[in-house]
Amino acid sequence: MDTQQKLTRWRLILGAQTDSEFQKLDPDFKLDRRSLALDAALAAVYGGIGEAAGSGAGLGPSHPQITKWLKDIRSLFDPDLVKVIQQDAIERKGWKQLLMEPELLEQLEPDLEMASVLLTLKDLIPAKSKDQARAYIRKIVELINRQLASQLQRCVHAALAKQEHSPLSSAAAIDFPYTVRKNLKHYSPALQTIVPERVYFFDRKQKSNRWHVILDIDQSGSMSSSILYSSVTACILASMNAVRTHVVAFDTTIVDLSELCSDPVELLYGFQLGGGTDIHKSVKYCEQLIEEPNKTIFFLISDLDEGGNHAGLLHRLQAMKESGVTVICLLAIQDGGKPYYNQDMAQRVANLAIPCFACTPQRLPELLQAVFQKQDLARFG
Repeated sequence: MDTQQKLTRWRLILGAQTDSEFQKLDPDFKLDRRSLALDAALAAVYGGIGEAAGSGAGLGPSHPQITKWLKDIRSLFDPDLVKVIQQDAIERKGWKQLLMEPELLEQLEPDLEMASVLLTLKDLIPAKSKDQARAYIRKIVELINRQLASQLQRCVHAALAKQEHSPLSSAAAIDFPYTVRKNLKHYSPALQTIVPERVYFFDRKQKSNRWHVILDIDQSGSMSSSILYSSVTACILASMNAVRTHVVAFDTTIVDLSELCSDPVELLYGFQLGGGTDIHKSVKYCEQLIEEPNKTIFFLISDLDEGGNHAGLLHRLQAMKESGVTVICLLAIQDGGKPYYNQDMAQRVANLAIPCFACTPQRLPELLQAVFQKQDLARFG
């Protein structure tokens, strides 16, 4: 170990308040970029220049940067050390009382950031508090559901309405209620009945050949807010007969969570927040789910901080798009709806003529309607 490495190690151990002493030892000494990230992550829990100066730095339960910090420690430290640091954060920063006392969880007001933290730390929550933690997360789910459900269903139904009837005649496929409503103006007083000008039939091929929506969701630590909205959206879509829904979660591994779409809380608990990111591997898996490209909508929901094969990822996205699949990249949102993503990779994806933008949750219904109707998505940029 050379002198620079030794100084760096001791500086990280002793903290930022000793910077002046290290400058005396070596006027040219400074931490590199990775060491600065390590120092900030450790200082948030064990103290540092922010706390020494009395600025209140650290990670209180409602700190807006908590999810970013959780992702940072996973990228900087080995898994065993991550567990130690998280446990120390719980002990030192007031999380222990929150996680240990069911009564406190019951009193908490619904907060998206807090729900994200609870999901990230769900494996550390003691048994006696697990039910309350689930109940708290369900409050958030119900809040999001109230915001999105009716508008999302209305927008999707409106987009698909023109595709639910067929000109092909089949007595067994007559849509009697719709036919009556559409022909009320053709009521004959003489015959005392409706003489339909047109009879409407259900398109059975269409019903067996529904739209297929695939949500490929990055489950790295910074994605927790996006995952909450994505999960609720997936469950709403899964409840609609006109749409078939797949949900895939990935970091460096891939988990198909589609069977959990009947309950958004169970779906959320299926995510394992943290770890690396291999988007290429996940897109490759999702390709196997595609049966009819021209009736498939593929949402890649990620911060695009790819740790796998960059060129392979771009190639697969382009090939998927050229096959007829509608491909859309939704960038990560956090801290009250702010976008968080790798700008270089986002630009490279956009250069493939694939819409790539941070869509606020409130615009998801409008976005889906535009996608189903094959509208120009430029206004969402």
